[in-house]
Amino acid sequence: MCSEIKRFLTFALTFAALSSALVSCKRGGSAPSDGETAAEEPVFALGFDTSAFRVDSTKVKNGEIFTSLMGRLGMDAGRAYRLASACDSVFDVRRMRAGNAVEAYYSSDSTLSYVVYHNDRIRSTVFGCRDSLYAFVCEKPVLHERRCADVTIESSLWNDMLAAGVSPLLIVSLADIYAWTVNFFALQPGDRFRVIYDQSVCEDSVVSVDSVAFAVYDSGSFRACAVRFDQGDGGNKYWNEKGESMRKAFLKAPLQYSRISSRFTYHRKHPITGVVRPHTAVDYAAPKGTPVHSIGDGTVTLCGWDGSGGGNRIKIKHMNGYETCYMHLSGFASGIKAGARVAQGQTIGYVGSTGHSTGPHLDFRVWKDGTPIDPLKMISPPAEPLGQAHLDSLGVLVEKYSKELGV
Repeated sequence: MCSEIKRFLTFALTFAALSSALVSCKRGGSAPSDGETAAEEPVFALGFDTSAFRVDSTKVKNGEIFTSLMGRLGMDAGRAYRLASACDSVFDVRRMRAGNAVEAYYSSDSTLSYVVYHNDRIRSTVFGCRDSLYAFVCEKPVLHERRCADVTIESSLWNDMLAAGVSPLLIVSLADIYAWTVNFFALQPGDRFRVIYDQSVCEDSVVSVDSVAFAVYDSGSFRACAVRFDQGDGGNKYWNEKGESMRKAFLKAPLQYSRISSRFTYHRKHPITGVVRPHTAVDYAAPKGTPVHSIGDGTVTLCGWDGSGGGNRIKIKHMNGYETCYMHLSGFASGIKAGARVAQGQTIGYVGSTGHSTGPHLDFRVWKDGTPIDPLKMISPPAEPLGQAHLDSLGVLVEKYSKELGV
């Protein structure tokens, strides 16, 4: 049974304050010669004594390049160019990102001495700007730890993760694992996730969820177990307790939606014409411009205007006699045209209200061998199962993790 998860401070996306703890600074230097004793020197978080300087904080502006930034901080253009060249093996100045934090350190005579650019929440690049021009990288210590989570949906997965003391970054991993099994846009109160996972922590803040070892989703009427296992064919993949792949031929939904506005039926009164006729589709209400994804690999057979009321529509042919159609789009993604190959999860268009439509939504249809089927009831063909020789090893893992979580 895992120990209770400690509650972390509120998850912050901005760079945390620099700690006074020891960090690893990657900088060239010569070792003491034989017989020579190295004098103990104070260790500074950024490789220099920041208290000896006046500091100004800023951020990289939109469209600002390295030399422009350095000029704004007080360095002349010639030295800025030489600094960019001198540090090219340490930091590619072309990868500097707008919005990232920067500190400039000035000596008592207002001479620019150091500039610190925060690459991310762990790494910072320090530029020496005085007599010699150079750069080095400082990294904060990172703790890698295994955790357990037990989250029951009450309001939203994001809020409930936070309430349980779990980083919402875990949602991304779970959504990837269960993309073919659980509709994350239609979770209900009472749905429960129990997870064993690995995360990286820097200064008491979770910077990444590195991997999920085991997860169990339970809605009360449906349960889905996922375990990571490498059978030696190209990395860790996820399987259920029977050795069936968690990956399926089709995603559960083609977009992130706010609600289902109309379901599959053979007797629906059309909201515009008032005529009762079949509606062999599911309508997903979503804001205009919401990306629409192909639910599976396939070939685009139609891409253009549907004069019968569908507006901008895309039709895709998939394996094993399946076809899908996406209608009322506001536009098509780049490269999408008849004959184009698309991959599962690829953006093909954007939600709109073209054709016969009363508001932004996606009309989504599926056929199997030419017969319409309800997308919400479609049973997606699984990918290739785990090799028979590995089933016993998988079973041992499932039993071990299940005992840990008490499931």
